[in-house]
Amino acid sequence: MDGMKKSFAIVSSLIIMLAIGVALYAAAQDDYEGPMSNLSFLVVRDYNGKPVKNAAVVLHPVSRKGKQDKGGLELKTDNDGRTNIDGIPYGPLRVQVVAQGFQTFGEDYEIGKPETAITVKLKRPAELYSSFGTSGQPSKTDDKKPPEQKPQ
Repeated sequence: MDGMKKSFAIVSSLIIMLAIGVALYAAAQDDYEGPMSNLSFLVVRDYNGKPVKNAAVVLHPVSRKGKQDKGGLELKTDNDGRTNIDGIPYGPLRVQVVAQGFQTFGEDYEIGKPETAITVKLKRPAELYSSFGTSGQPSKTDDKKPPEQKPQ
């Protein structure tokens, strides 16, 4: 009989611990039921206003302390440079836009309206300066050979 009581106590303890674990897990889930926003993005070239197609618009949640939370979502622009998403919770949001041939754009936004439109103007890459000459070889000021010493 003692063995049966011991087994019952162990099984009961495991069931209670499992129930507590499930309750804690459920409480930890962020079932956000607050206000949501519909976001629309327009990505254009800074220098002429033409749309940038197939740009990656990456959305990262940001904590109230300004740190980027885990997770994120990537959208792609269409031929008109547009993309959108519904159901983004109010609060801080980090937006990054990446497109080939342009500087990466990044900015934090405070989402607080039911409809939010964001226009991103991508810039051309900055001019690069190099210590290499036009031939691709390092330019050296001491490339000249020292004058030959004549035996005396």
